[in-house]
Amino acid sequence: MQRRIIGITLATLLMALAADDTLVQPKDLAAQLQAKGPKPLLLYVGFAVMYRKHIPAAVLIGPTSRTQGLDALKAAAAGLPRDREVVIYCGCCPYEHCPNIKPATALLKEMGFTRVKALMIPTNFATDWVDRGYPVEEGKPEAK
Repeated sequence: MQRRIIGITLATLLMALAADDTLVQPKDLAAQLQAKGPKPLLLYVGFAVMYRKHIPAAVLIGPTSRTQGLDALKAAAAGLPRDREVVIYCGCCPYEHCPNIKPATALLKEMGFTRVKALMIPTNFATDWVDRGYPVEEGKPEAK
């Protein structure tokens, strides 16, 4: 019985650690973007209206809770090396309730990407990125 409890506890801990590998905290991403060295590909999978303030160099994909957004993500990722570091983010709402992050992550993993992370936004993009003074670029989304 004790062995089984230890086994279940260990399995739960390993799953939690594996899940954490797929998230990047705002402070860590901001530091990575400001440091020398390779930068991840940033894909914004939220609504175009919110792209007016975005992380510099982020590519607007659109909401991946919709078929059109998933198609845009597939097209944007089609020619990329599958070992490219990719960070997706939305920020429309708390990470746990975001309708766009999970479909985007699932699609990229289905496509064979091995280094996919999601930006952990506990509240929203304004509170967890902009208000903390992390780099922001302003601009309207370009028509595709």
